[in-house]
Amino acid sequence: MATRRRRGSRGPGPGRALEETPERAIREGLSDPEATAREICLRLLTGAPRTRAQLADALGRRGVPDGVAEQVLGRFAETGLIDDAAFASAWVESRHYSRGLSRRALAAELRQRGVGDEDVDDAVSELDPQQEFETARRLVDSKLAATRGQPPQVRIRRLAGILARKGYPAGLVFRIVREALEQEGIDAADAGLDESAEAAFEGADAWPDGAGPG
Repeated sequence: MATRRRRGSRGPGPGRALEETPERAIREGLSDPEATAREICLRLLTGAPRTRAQLADALGRRGVPDGVAEQVLGRFAETGLIDDAAFASAWVESRHYSRGLSRRALAAELRQRGVGDEDVDDAVSELDPQQEFETARRLVDSKLAATRGQPPQVRIRRLAGILARKGYPAGLVFRIVREALEQEGIDAADAGLDESAEAAFEGADAWPDGAGPG
């Protein structure tokens, strides 16, 4: 009498191997790690551009041996499927125009994604200081009306906070906010924001500890 298979159990049928994921295949030694690495990279790159470091991290998490990962990533770089310089340039253009991020903030984001210093510097250099200034000024202008009727000190803090959170240096922030308020006929000096206060932070790459807008 044949033994009935219990409901819900699954035996190693002929199509079973097709259900193996690349990650499981690597763990169980059922697949070529190089082919698996290529499949993982292609799947990730189909979803969105990635840096070489991001792909290397993904392969490492899935158990691909380091040597195999380097070989596959090297071939992808040779064929242009991985291009950190192009990734950085596109990232800067997209994030600056869509989010208004400063060069300093963009550089930090790229480094977090494993882009090398040379590619980071080349990408952010595409934004000249005047372009960065104009973007920051548009950000302030877009929020200026929403602060009307509030005390000058509150307006300064809120407008400056918008730019500070996007990585703009303090000197530039104070200059833009002061000029925006003065165009409305408000004496920013009465609120403690005069040219001497602005000059104290001019040229600083970041907000000193405790000096950022609250």
